[in-house]
Amino acid sequence: MGMRDKKRNQKRVLARRTAAPRSGEGKDFLPLEDGSGKRTRKQLQQPEEPENIATVVYIGHIPHGFYEDEMKGFFKQFGDIKRLRIARNRKTGKSKHYGFIEFESPVVAKIVADEMNNYLLFEHTLRVSLVPPEKVHPKLWKGVRRGFIPIDWVAIERKMHNKDKSVEEHKKMVEGIVKRDEKRRKRIQAAGIDYECPALIGVIQPSAKKIKFDEN
Repeated sequence: MGMRDKKRNQKRVLARRTAAPRSGEGKDFLPLEDGSGKRTRKQLQQPEEPENIATVVYIGHIPHGFYEDEMKGFFKQFGDIKRLRIARNRKTGKSKHYGFIEFESPVVAKIVADEMNNYLLFEHTLRVSLVPPEKVHPKLWKGVRRGFIPIDWVAIERKMHNKDKSVEEHKKMVEGIVKRDEKRRKRIQAAGIDYECPALIGVIQPSAKKIKFDEN
């Protein structure tokens, strides 16, 4: 093919590109706007995105040691925090590794949900999402103002142990001690160990009156 033939082919290709489309072509492509610059009927019928009014954010997979003070110090960089709560065990007070934060602005809550979801924090991948207002439990923020008060179970057990016991309670306590001692003696004898267990002395009255139990 010579130079003249190449030029002719190029002119034909250019002529086809600039030519008007044939009937039936271009039906799959619809103009976004008509000639007057107005929106088409399909564009007007498309529903608009609802305005975000959610201010509460759910946070899951919270790592150990990342508690109320740490969370407030970390998330306040996004905006003002109104309330914060971490779910805890009622008996032990340990974290259940999820919680909720309420921001003053819904815009801030949306940014936190978008940017902090799947964020790696102390080898834990956070799960962050918005909570719609209709799904927020009415008792979610109950008692959040006073904060978490840990239960001193040691003090409770000490008080129960040191309280004055009645005659019946003393008798029941001594009977339990005797039964456990008898089982212990039988296990020692069954093991073939030659050991003489000391005698038991139990208090049966609050007046410090004692009774001695023989080995037999």
